[in-house]
Amino acid sequence: MKKFLRLSALVLTVVLILFIYWRYFWVFGEGVKAGQLNYVMKKGFIFKTYEGKLIQSGFQGNTGGGVQSYEFRFSVTNDDIANKLMVNSGKEFEVHYKEYMGMLPWRGTTVFVVDSILSMKDARAGSVLPVGQ
Repeated sequence: MKKFLRLSALVLTVVLILFIYWRYFWVFGEGVKAGQLNYVMKKGFIFKTYEGKLIQSGFQGNTGGGVQSYEFRFSVTNDDIANKLMVNSGKEFEVHYKEYMGMLPWRGTTVFVVDSILSMKDARAGSVLPVGQ
């Protein structure tokens, strides 16, 4: 009976570890988003994380003609990337992000984590500015 309980505890522990890895550390998806940076701010009670919002403009589908905007809310874990985003609010950005199945309090309040800036341009002038990562 002791052998069965030990084996059951071991299997349960391994399953729990695999579940936690899958839920919080395995990258579910990666991609690129482009749009106008609305804001990036550092906030939180215990864990201060960088949170931001990118506005993506587009055309509305079959439900009437008009322009509709989409919001992409994201977190940033790298201080340098967050600072570059914060001082360039209002500019057009192309950012690379990773999507996780669950969020961790020290990683941010969203499952989308921006890990690099691909391009940045002035929204009014349309010229591409160097990113210098």
